[in-house]
Amino acid sequence: MSETSTRDRSDASGTDKSGADKSRVKHSGDQGGGAAATRGRTTIADGVVEKIAGLAARDVVGVHAMGSGLARTFGAVRDRVPGGGKSVTRGVKAEVGEVQTALDLEIVVEYGVSIADVARAVRENVISAVERMTGLEVVEVNIAVSDVKLPDEEDEDDEQQDKPRLQ
Repeated sequence: MSETSTRDRSDASGTDKSGADKSRVKHSGDQGGGAAATRGRTTIADGVVEKIAGLAARDVVGVHAMGSGLARTFGAVRDRVPGGGKSVTRGVKAEVGEVQTALDLEIVVEYGVSIADVARAVRENVISAVERMTGLEVVEVNIAVSDVKLPDEEDEDDEQQDKPRLQ
């Protein structure tokens, strides 16, 4: 009786009869392969970065809301629908590559605050949070201030709560 080795069972392409690529797989007796953290690839979805950035931007004093008036109106309606939930990504758009990301934010600021200071604080907070949590390099954070919340204005959310709900 003769024994066949793994080498005998594999063809010239490096795959065995089961179709597994043996050139990429090391056996338990083999050494090396690098640190465990470098084996494989991690991908981060745009939505993950958008959530992190949205939460970080909302934490800044002077930011009243995120998104344009239309987006906030649709968001208020969606928030009232059962299962709709609040959207932390409203007003945030991310473009995520393998090692870098770029963000566009649309914010509404409180009346009386310095828009330049709020934008600077938002930029710093978003960059810090995204880079710390994802390991991606944030190459730019573009901020568009779409509105100013005046002290005597009611929020769209407040207006929706005052109206009776139809069921």
